[in-house]
Amino acid sequence: MLTIQTRDGGTWFKPGEVIEGTVSWHLDDDAEAVEVRLFWYTQGKGSQDVEVVDTRHIARPERSGTMSFEFGVPRGPYSFSGKLITLSWAIELVVQPNGATERLDLKIGPQPVEIDIS
Repeated sequence: MLTIQTRDGGTWFKPGEVIEGTVSWHLDDDAEAVEVRLFWYTQGKGSQDVEVVDTRHIARPERSGTMSFEFGVPRGPYSFSGKLITLSWAIELVVQPNGATERLDLKIGPQPVEIDIS
């Protein structure tokens, strides 16, 4: 079981703010590492783009654990949604090498909604 929670449960953050939270895991088998990633990705027509902005890494974690994280929110790109492409932000907890993941979707921008470019 993998969980991600931001402080106060928020999922909208302005550029320059700090995202604080915790991740926890309960694994059946030993893992090589656990990573927490802040990233953005695109969906829609054309090729998908993904950029990992920041990562926290724990080598050889216990089978059960909790870790706090902080990520500074960059100036951009903002979350947006359009007819041809959407740009989304997320925090992801990844177990290596088995690839188990949990993702928490975020909105990044000056307002608590995705910018609509359609």
